[in-house]
Amino acid sequence: MRCSRLSEEKAVRKAACREDTGRIIMSASWKQLLFQVLLLLASCRHIDTKTPRPTPPPPVPIGSLPTDERSVVLKGKSQTETVEVLNPVDLALTCTWTGDQNKRPNVTGFWSKDGEEVENSRVTVQLEADQYKLTRVFSIVSEESLGTYSCFFGSEAKIEFILAAPQVGEARDKPIVSYVGDSVVVACKMEENKPKPSTWNWYKANGTDMEQILGVGEAPHYVIRNEERKTKLVVQNLTEADGGLYYCGAVYTISTTMGHVELRCKLFLQ
Repeated sequence: MRCSRLSEEKAVRKAACREDTGRIIMSASWKQLLFQVLLLLASCRHIDTKTPRPTPPPPVPIGSLPTDERSVVLKGKSQTETVEVLNPVDLALTCTWTGDQNKRPNVTGFWSKDGEEVENSRVTVQLEADQYKLTRVFSIVSEESLGTYSCFFGSEAKIEFILAAPQVGEARDKPIVSYVGDSVVVACKMEENKPKPSTWNWYKANGTDMEQILGVGEAPHYVIRNEERKTKLVVQNLTEADGGLYYCGAVYTISTTMGHVELRCKLFLQ
């Protein structure tokens, strides 16, 4: 009996030992697995999980603009020069002032655009050959670049350059009067000494906006006839709603200049 009990105790101890060993092995495996998970989480911190954004395209290189220059010699206090611009250009503006009676050795010169001083444009202008000269190059690339550019010699003298596309001529001071049911022709013209526009567009005022007139369709209410320096808008079968302001637009690369005509439609009283 004693031997049998000893054998049973040994068997129990071996089983307990195997159980403890299994626990130790399983514990070690879990620790290793947990360690690997922690390493994976730590590495994930450096991974950008956001949806990748498309790579922005490289900036489009801007080709060099053609160059042009305008110059004015001022003998008094002020002068205005109109400069017609058709296409984007690097425009060099030169102001020359013959000075006043004082003939100071130097004056402060600077530039403004539409009344706002151009940043970093102030310089000291020396008296040379009995005159002062101030030059600056402006990149005229769009309609927003147009406007009035002024050079100043202290507070004593100023030259203005008005940069604009060619203006539509022959504006009517009086409205065109026609009758409901009739047809009417509204016209605009660019003067012969002006550069011809690339095309013409027509618009009708609608409150504070302008709606372009296309003149398309099988039986169009509007018919547009464009020539090089002339354009005509035919309004057919007039109604009272056709009355109002009509704008013709001479299209140039740098800008579109506008002329306008007022149309009044009256009922024919028998």
